[in-house]
Amino acid sequence: MSKPNLARRVAEAAEIALTTRKYVTFIDVVTSLRWLHSRHVDTWRQGRVATLAELADVDEERLLATATLLGNWARAKGLRPVETPYIAGTRDRRELRFTAGHPQEAFRVHWLSPDLSEARVRRLTEAQSKAPDLVAVSPLDDWTCAACGDTGPYLIMEDDRPHCLTCADLDHLVFLPAGNAALSRRAKQESGLSAVVVRFNRRRKVYQRLGLLVEDSALAAAEERCLADEEVRLRRRERDRDRRAEQDGEFQAKMAAEIARLFPSCPERRAREIAEHAGQRGSGRVGRSAAAKALDENAITLAVIASIRHLDTDYDHLLMSGVPRMAARDMIRERIERKLEDFRRTPR
Repeated sequence: MSKPNLARRVAEAAEIALTTRKYVTFIDVVTSLRWLHSRHVDTWRQGRVATLAELADVDEERLLATATLLGNWARAKGLRPVETPYIAGTRDRRELRFTAGHPQEAFRVHWLSPDLSEARVRRLTEAQSKAPDLVAVSPLDDWTCAACGDTGPYLIMEDDRPHCLTCADLDHLVFLPAGNAALSRRAKQESGLSAVVVRFNRRRKVYQRLGLLVEDSALAAAEERCLADEEVRLRRRERDRDRRAEQDGEFQAKMAAEIARLFPSCPERRAREIAEHAGQRGSGRVGRSAAAKALDENAITLAVIASIRHLDTDYDHLLMSGVPRMAARDMIRERIERKLEDFRRTPR
């Protein structure tokens, strides 16, 4: 990729993040460029690799060039630089490294919009500087503690090696499953020591939160607090559910309108169905990405392609027949392109 082309792509990715959140980071850009997946960032933040570059699809020099181009773009936009520490979710709370062979400053800068209020800047800075939660992993495969040679239901990383909760001095904590946000939040507040429990989802290829490890006394105190205001929280949840449903409906309507603009021959009902499917909250689909929320043309096109792939080709049948995913995509690529061209035609 040429440097001008890379600069353009970096600027496009940065603009989407800035529009969505009023600030942009190096992580925002490289994940938008699809050089890293969010699961890779999770693995790195958990301290399970020495550098983020080890998981990237490009080399360290390309990552450094991207950070430099992001800085150039941000300074030209008049954004405010704030250098932010990146701390591992491990007991030693060590500083995370982006690459092995370069200074880390360029990667750690967060570029903030001048439109942000001082109060919002202060909250962002405090949140970004806060040490991350300790992370305990519920492993999918058999494993052995690096200290005692034993095993257990959870592991925590220390010195890039897995340790059991006993060796990590966390075996006095109890597990609180996810599902009750108020109870989890209050148990964490009450607990002097806690850890987030995650497990890797092989189908979705992300680490998913299972719950918390907290002190037994903290869980009891949190349960008492929740019982005291249960009715008030129930009414608030109902209001929040209605508000989210309204927001989702508005967003999906905007996405459907953008699909109709980009693909004028796409039937109205089909455009609406694509928007509803791709924009479903919590689905992890392309319609919930930052790019799609900003109605980025590439993200909208990807949502349409996904619909064509499953509804207008034999892609699903090929997968069920044992054809590898990338091979199946190669086999249907021309059919997808033809359908996209049909959708792009202006109706007579």
